[in-house]
Amino acid sequence: MKKIGFFSALILPVLLVFGFYLGGPFLWMIHLFVFLIVPLMDFLVQKDTVNIPAKEVSKVTKERFYRLITFFWVYIQLGVLSWGFYMVSVFELSLVQWIAFTSGMALVTGGIGITVAHELGHRAEKIEQFYSKVLLMTVCYMHFFIEHNRGHHVRVATPEDPATSRKGENFYAFWLRSVRDGFRSAWELECERLKKKGLSPWSVQNQMIWFQILPLGFVGIFFGLFSLFQQRLVWEVPVFFFLQSLLAFTLLELVNYLEHYGMERKKLPNGSYEKVTPIHSWNASQLVSNFLLFQLQRHSDHHAYAYKRYQVLDHHDQSPQLPAGYSAMIILACIPPLWFAVMDPRLEKWKEVQRLESVQ
Repeated sequence: MKKIGFFSALILPVLLVFGFYLGGPFLWMIHLFVFLIVPLMDFLVQKDTVNIPAKEVSKVTKERFYRLITFFWVYIQLGVLSWGFYMVSVFELSLVQWIAFTSGMALVTGGIGITVAHELGHRAEKIEQFYSKVLLMTVCYMHFFIEHNRGHHVRVATPEDPATSRKGENFYAFWLRSVRDGFRSAWELECERLKKKGLSPWSVQNQMIWFQILPLGFVGIFFGLFSLFQQRLVWEVPVFFFLQSLLAFTLLELVNYLEHYGMERKKLPNGSYEKVTPIHSWNASQLVSNFLLFQLQRHSDHHAYAYKRYQVLDHHDQSPQLPAGYSAMIILACIPPLWFAVMDPRLEKWKEVQRLESVQ
């Protein structure tokens, strides 16, 4: 059953394409699905707290199906985004249509695409890392490949981590800090890597330089081809590309915001921090949204054991639990007073439980 469930991610590009051709209010079908139907189904369907038996983990980890579906997504995303370039270049869209179509595309490239890029970026195989970078290229966020793996996973739940939101910090302040400092951190980490090899930061081996060039080259190819065929400068292509990229990585930052809100690791007498465990990330085991997001919501286990593939991630009862899946929590995060009203008492209650358990 779970194998079938992971195909649910394909619903989003289908809704986007059909919504565009049907036009009118149907352009919003993908938004309705993500932010209304999915939360409703999460609420109605029982949570999935069942873990794969230890004796089966190795077998399930090695099943090629789970890798192939993520590979397949890469080509789906490239195809849908290319189709989007063509649509905005040949159809005259109103402002409302631009908003609906661009944000709908971001739900595909950011909501699912970055999730898949995140999964593939954690793998040691070169082909998976390559596919991760391709997906991140389509949303102008390639530095995430460096910062997430070598920065965030090392510094998570500490003041040094740009992607860990602080208690009382609203999403909009967090977005600015995480985007700015995450980019800076990626540059610093890459420069450190090159320095250890005795290379200059301006070496052609500096991935960060290529990570700025490749998205421009990608959209430049489509801009050039469509301009040539249509005998005009198709300004719509780069505008659409950069707008959907902005919205896509904003979705990523929304997810970052809710995954570690208020989480703190204790500082040890030697100056280092305690080991990352499943109690340092918010967990959500809503069945429907976990299918859609390749079990990203089992984030507690992912941070404790980053080497594990998405299909074998575990639910941990001792982890702090979000009251709903990511689709609903994203809406909540966009409304700071509502977010604080829901999450701050939950955070303090959970921390109090941890304090009592540590005393015992």
